[in-house]
Amino acid sequence: MRIGNREFEIKGHTYVMGILNVTPDSFSDGGKWNKRDLALKKAEEMIAQGADILDIGGESTRPGYQQVSDQEEIDRVAPVIEKIKANLDISISLDTYKSAVALAGIRAGADMINDIWGLKYDPLMGKVIATNEVSCCLMHNRKNSVYGNFMEDVAADLTETIHKAELAGIKDERIILDPGVGFAKSYEQNLEIINHLENLNMFGYPLLLGCSRKSVIGLALDLPVEQRLEGTLVTTVMAVQKGCSFVRVHDVEANVRAIRMAEAILKM
Repeated sequence: MRIGNREFEIKGHTYVMGILNVTPDSFSDGGKWNKRDLALKKAEEMIAQGADILDIGGESTRPGYQQVSDQEEIDRVAPVIEKIKANLDISISLDTYKSAVALAGIRAGADMINDIWGLKYDPLMGKVIATNEVSCCLMHNRKNSVYGNFMEDVAADLTETIHKAELAGIKDERIILDPGVGFAKSYEQNLEIINHLENLNMFGYPLLLGCSRKSVIGLALDLPVEQRLEGTLVTTVMAVQKGCSFVRVHDVEANVRAIRMAEAILKM
């Protein structure tokens, strides 16, 4: 799979996507990197620690988040993407569900769009991705958390997302799927989908798991957001075991080491 100028071997290895939020209000790192120079410094640090991709977000999507305008989001992310692309050789993902922001981000240098609504929020998003021939991560999400059979319903929702991608003209080799831990799911459902990630291999697309510091870890361990590293590492090791191609994390170095150790064991 090609993202930007890099080829990713999506079988047999788990890559690390480092989270770089340029927002004032993200749930664990809001306000830390929302200036261009600070964002560039953090990007350099994550690359040195082994990040394969950077995921830049300009709007917090934590529970109860406040939506910002397209222009405000563009003003946050586009200068940072331009700055990083001008100074560093790294694939960049843009975390947005809005087509106007996606287009501005792509023009600034983004190589991938990470859509938490799986093409179901903005009807123009699919065409923006397809026309500009960038990769995409399409996440499971829904407006309600009422399920009949949970795993079957998740699969049906993702099937709908994949159909939208096909209709928009997005090529199969540009699609990653995300089970959407923390979105429209109860604590128990989040645990269930992590435990049964292998069920989503039925689609044939690479999977990305994003659990870093999320509430499912806080609830399981009864810990605040700044103390959820160990819990995150467990989910990362499970991602390796289940065949996920990517994990999206805040703490790059620790997760890179956990992946290396897990892969070393599994190769024996």
